Amino acid sequence: MSTHEVQESILETVSDGEPLAVPRMRPSAAGPHPLIVMFMDKPGIREALHVFGRRLAGHGYDVILPDLYHRHGRMIGYGPEEAAGNPGAQDHMMTLLRSLTDEGIQNDLDAALDAVAADRPAGSLEPAGCIGFCLGARAVFRTMTRLPDQFTAGAMWHPSFLVDGEPDSPHLTAASLAGSLYAGFGEADRMMTVASMRPFIEAVSALGDRAVVDILPGADHAYTWPDAHTYNEAAAERAWSQTLALFGEVLNPARG
Repeated sequence: MSTHEVQESILETVSDGEPLAVPRMRPSAAGPHPLIVMFMDKPGIREALHVFGRRLAGHGYDVILPDLYHRHGRMIGYGPEEAAGNPGAQDHMMTLLRSLTDEGIQNDLDAALDAVAADRPAGSLEPAGCIGFCLGARAVFRTMTRLPDQFTAGAMWHPSFLVDGEPDSPHLTAASLAGSLYAGFGEADRMMTVASMRPFIEAVSALGDRAVVDILPGADHAYTWPDAHTYNEAAAERAWSQTLALFGEVLNPARG
């Protein structure tokens, strides 16, 4: 059960010379509250992400959601109804997705962290956690390996882009992961199959107790979102419970 009333705001900053909006959801009560960075998936910032962020904030976390598509416009997002009613939506989302780079996302993260720091004392920036959906899972990996002293816990939901042909592919560099990780893969994911993710699964499984690899029965890609046709309540709630337990254990033992 959520125990905190939540207040919402939008931090305004700049990343790579372009305005960056950072929606923020946090407990109304005085903190400090551990910081959680949410990394969005392909449909961008839409109501479902705000709902998820509010739920996390209700458990005592200071949640920020950097707008990774900000180089193309302000908080572009497609809910299922908007996507269904727009014949060009899927092509637009793919164009936006392909425009993302690890470097750009990390620049956005740094700008967002600076904006939070300037708005203290509401949050606690260290230790912090991160959670990412689909493409956001790759951002979780890059964040945890680049800023290991700060980001000590991460969660990946229906992960994508963790196995590629580059020397720094996550599946080849997983041994450098210092924090604790939850990775929830949909057993029936048709977009990023478990088989295609197997090299990453094997790599993080070698981390032992610090990594929980969860193959969620019957779950397809984007099992997270109640408004999506791929929603799987059992998978979403299991991933939620595991994620909340991880964040509680690593970021605040009293909430583990």
